[in-house]
Amino acid sequence: MPGVFRRQPLTTFGTVAVLLAGALLAGCASLRAPLPAPTRDAASIACTQWFEQLDTAIDHAGVRDAEADRIEGFAGLRVDRFSAALGPRARGDTAAFEPWLARLQHLEAEGRAVEVANLPRTAFPIAGVANAQAAASRSRGCSQQWLGTLQADAAARAALIDRAQVPDRYASWQRVAGLYPLLRWPFFAGVQTWQTEHVKAMQQWSAQAPTTRRFTSAAAAMPPVALSAWWRSRQRDALGVPRLSQDEAALLLAAHAPAWEIETKGEFDRPGRLRWGQPSAPQVDSAQPMLYQRLAYTLYRDQVLTQLVYSLWFPERPAQGRLDILSGALDAVVVRITLAPDDGRPLLVDTMHGCGCYHQFYATPEVSLRLPAPTSVEWAFTPARLPSLRAGERVVVQLAARTHYVVGIARDDGAPGSPYAQMDERLLRTLPTPSGTSQSAFGPDGLVPGTERGERFLFWPMGIASPGAIRQWGHHATAFVGRRHFDDADLIERRFVIPALE
Repeated sequence: MPGVFRRQPLTTFGTVAVLLAGALLAGCASLRAPLPAPTRDAASIACTQWFEQLDTAIDHAGVRDAEADRIEGFAGLRVDRFSAALGPRARGDTAAFEPWLARLQHLEAEGRAVEVANLPRTAFPIAGVANAQAAASRSRGCSQQWLGTLQADAAARAALIDRAQVPDRYASWQRVAGLYPLLRWPFFAGVQTWQTEHVKAMQQWSAQAPTTRRFTSAAAAMPPVALSAWWRSRQRDALGVPRLSQDEAALLLAAHAPAWEIETKGEFDRPGRLRWGQPSAPQVDSAQPMLYQRLAYTLYRDQVLTQLVYSLWFPERPAQGRLDILSGALDAVVVRITLAPDDGRPLLVDTMHGCGCYHQFYATPEVSLRLPAPTSVEWAFTPARLPSLRAGERVVVQLAARTHYVVGIARDDGAPGSPYAQMDERLLRTLPTPSGTSQSAFGPDGLVPGTERGERFLFWPMGIASPGAIRQWGHHATAFVGRRHFDDADLIERRFVIPALE
């Protein structure tokens, strides 16, 4: 979602860890009416009542986790866009339904663990449950109670697949009220202008790069041959999703962790670890360089492609004038690497900022833009090519000062730099607070509080909630003109051709 009108200025932790670890092992599957009569036994009713009371406490405390969406009529299950896209595979295949249901349970377990951990102690007892650990245990019990029912009840299973959908993050009423059919054209012209100027800035950087500070992973690189062989030995479940343990996922993420070359003009250009202090927005501790990471997946034809997602956080995007509507607290740059299914080599790298802005694609020679590309919506901004990469070969990401625009991506030459640590992005949902409790970096609306930008007063007709604000995974609308999400399961397939996978 590149900027419009040139997007420049106008002149307790241990408890949390236990709960998240438990979330990896069990889900919380329960059902709400209306459902077929066989599911309405005493145990299911008790679980329904438990989740309703727990949800009431969560919403009252304002600690709802918005990453995955709850499913109407199925308390205890949640869905993301990739899982929703896999639903048709599970409809007529019992073997595929089991891992699909497990995905929904896992999303619920993660979200529930976050919510329960962030509940204030004064919220308990809830329905006779005394504390967070007991609440997690009760939810796991409901998961065990309902797993068999969902697997055995064909009508409930069909209803679940039908309802497991994720709404888009565009508000149609805003587009209607904001005269989107008319305003989209000057906005689109602004997008195209920014893209043209950004390509020029990249060329200038390439011709005469400024002095930068380099950051590299503290983890040792893995030899490409060894990583490729390891990747080929990974098994896949009935949905085609690779089976990776936590340790294996961490190994893969460490192997491809990019280097960063950052033009540094001030503290605002120094990446670090996110933490809660006294202000209304989280803060970045630049004394601790940190790269947050997660696994993701996308679909291409009938194949599941693994994606490695990394985010680097900065203290702010500083104002470059009195009327800079793009400036504000915090900034983040997200880099995603899509891997080939056969040997794990990178095929495509795309980037955005934490607001969903400035979405760019960098393809290797194995990938080309799908033609004809629509010319009336933001489709796929491809400012430069990447060379062919082998499994485990890292890229270097170059960032401009202040704006943190991605101005170049290339094969990394392995030069040394300041080491950064790597951390699971899920921990941003349960950051420790000075009082010894935990709080998510994201609000119940999926936005990071305190990161609002002045641009929201001008760009709201495009239908995006608080344009410019940093947001949680699953909430990144990346186009002002058209509809596009960073985690759309068909994003790559619709916009690019990978001949080896056709």
